[in-house]
Amino acid sequence: MSLERYNYIVVEGPIGVGKTTLTRKLAATYAAQTLLELPQDNPFLEKFYRDPSRYALPAQMFFLFQRMNQLRDMAQTDLFSTRIVSDFLLDKDPIFARLTLGDDELNLYEQLYAHLRPQAAVPDLVIYLQAQPETLVERVRKRALAMEAGISELYLYRLCESYSRFFYHYDAAPLLIVNTENLNPIDREEDFNLLLRRIGEMRGKREFFNLGE
Repeated sequence: MSLERYNYIVVEGPIGVGKTTLTRKLAATYAAQTLLELPQDNPFLEKFYRDPSRYALPAQMFFLFQRMNQLRDMAQTDLFSTRIVSDFLLDKDPIFARLTLGDDELNLYEQLYAHLRPQAAVPDLVIYLQAQPETLVERVRKRALAMEAGISELYLYRLCESYSRFFYHYDAAPLLIVNTENLNPIDREEDFNLLLRRIGEMRGKREFFNLGE
């Protein structure tokens, strides 16, 4: 069940799946540092949820540069002596761009992304949390964050589908795909311990963890 072989772990998944909370829990359990997205610092995000066509580009660009700055800072860390658990993978950044940007804006974004991407370290392990779109809608509504009030159900459905397509092809790092419909590692300690055991037992490059009902 030891995670000692993983110095840099990323927890990913669409909005509302619980990646940030699980990131913090994993980091606390293994005395690791956290590297977290900071959506509250993006001055365009709430505006984007209310008026996507107007604010998609500045919101996307802000996130791209913010994430790159965080990853550059992380690069100064000795990953052989310091474990890091993050709640974002730079490789997923284009998911949002392709959902929200027009052709010319997307072309501009992709040029910048292609220039910056090689500077990001590759994780030792990526944990992709899955959930049905209906579940994500319910979780987002339940937590009732002011900045997320304008998120449409259609956007969450499209985002969920885009994540599934992206991780179907992802092979840059070892990947554990976790179905969270019947697994709650955040609120149920027994489920969290099951997840830790599953991570520790990983042997392949791509594995699945689906707890049956």
